[in-house]
Amino acid sequence: MPAQNGARPFTYRCRVYYEDTDAGGIVYYVNYLKFMERARTERLRHMGFAQSELVGENLLFVVHSSEARYHAPARLDDELNVSAELIELNRASLRFRQQVRRAADDALLCEGQFLVACVCADSLKPRAMPEALRSAFAHDPGLSQQEIKRGS
Repeated sequence: MPAQNGARPFTYRCRVYYEDTDAGGIVYYVNYLKFMERARTERLRHMGFAQSELVGENLLFVVHSSEARYHAPARLDDELNVSAELIELNRASLRFRQQVRRAADDALLCEGQFLVACVCADSLKPRAMPEALRSAFAHDPGLSQQEIKRGS
């Protein structure tokens, strides 16, 4: 899933554990959302921002809406590559396109889009992203300039 300019999206690698599966050893559908959440969190950390520090700045990211499509099952002990590609940057929100692929054969297992809102930790009201964070996202190599918006 390369970005338009050829840059590869951020990818988080994880393994399927027993706790992620149902009685048949297949990943329970909601756990794909957890894998994708972890990929977005690790992407933020990779950019130099820990969510624990952002809470101290009265900032939280919350999922506003999500969409997921399931293509094939992951199973116990599979290694997964979970991408987190930023496709839209607004003043107070981010939209990610994400995929979960099996590392062994690159099979697409699940894909989705997530609109993530920036809110005040104390009131849960929308707020603008701090300029340093917004700038870090704006300089993402996979994000085109028309996907950066001022409003929202």
